[in-house]
Amino acid sequence: PNSLTMDDICETNAVVPLADCAAPGWASQNGGTTGGGTAAETTVTTYAQLKAAIENTAVKVIKVTGTITITARISFQDQTGKTIYGTSGAKLVSTDQTKDGSGILNIKRCNNIVIRNLIFEGPGAYDTDGWDNAILDDCRNVWIDHCEFRDGVDGNFDIKNKSDYITVSYTKFHYLKPPKAGGSGGTDDHRFSNLIGSSDTSTTDAGKLNVTFVRCWWAPGCRERMPRVRFGKIHIVNSYFNSSVSNKCIAAGVQANIRVDGNVFENVKEPINLMSGYTAVTVTSNNTFTNVTGNTAGSGTAFTPPYSIPTLSLSSVKSDVTANAGATLTGNICNSL
Repeated sequence: PNSLTMDDICETNAVVPLADCAAPGWASQNGGTTGGGTAAETTVTTYAQLKAAIENTAVKVIKVTGTITITARISFQDQTGKTIYGTSGAKLVSTDQTKDGSGILNIKRCNNIVIRNLIFEGPGAYDTDGWDNAILDDCRNVWIDHCEFRDGVDGNFDIKNKSDYITVSYTKFHYLKPPKAGGSGGTDDHRFSNLIGSSDTSTTDAGKLNVTFVRCWWAPGCRERMPRVRFGKIHIVNSYFNSSVSNKCIAAGVQANIRVDGNVFENVKEPINLMSGYTAVTVTSNNTFTNVTGNTAGSGTAFTPPYSIPTLSLSSVKSDVTANAGATLTGNICNSL
């Protein structure tokens, strides 16, 4: 067939071309998310080539190979229907910890975007009110799959400003470099991984910011924001949390509506942090908490997802996620869920 759903892939254990991948979760709604589909690939190996391909609206599929040093944050704006994916080991690296120069990719006002099998590596957390490794700003139908985000300056990957219909699958978030203290923002350990919604006063986010995190790994080094949520209907399913330096993991803020379903928490503090103004947080009975401290309970009844999604048995979540989350794909294939 021209397109396989995640259910098809799960049931048939198929390995299919990247162009045939179909996004699961929230990104399957609103017409679905297919990126550049079967368009011809443009291969990039340098910063100049990557920047030119991202900025060229006629380029629909970008194949990244090798390690590319990001000399200045790239703006990916006002485009529809594009895929960026990496061959095995492909990596985008930034070494800039300054407020204005940090960050790798700023994705703004884009629709139907797929990013797969890429490593985003920052220089380490430093609270200069700088940039994350990647940001989604006012985007719709975006699928981030089999990526790795590590050592972002302000954070690893944030979603904000009316972004909607987003799925993050088989993606690893962590920090390998020690945090740098003394930043102008005032926090000495800003290993804060994922923020959904940037402000309590961003009322235009209401009814937006609907995000699925499925089979993701908040790995060692993450301190907070796994994720920290404002607004939106957030589905966190079959994911693994095991950062022993955690201060809190999932944090529910203003109008956050979160379903925590079939996840494994090990050796973490405050798995569920109930802040002020949240709508509801449902922690289903099929989550496990091993050697954790702090709150594990939800409050209220969260939303029911409008989609179906393949789920793992709880006993296999840890092994599956640790084996497959991150940029673990080889070749131009899709074998997500």
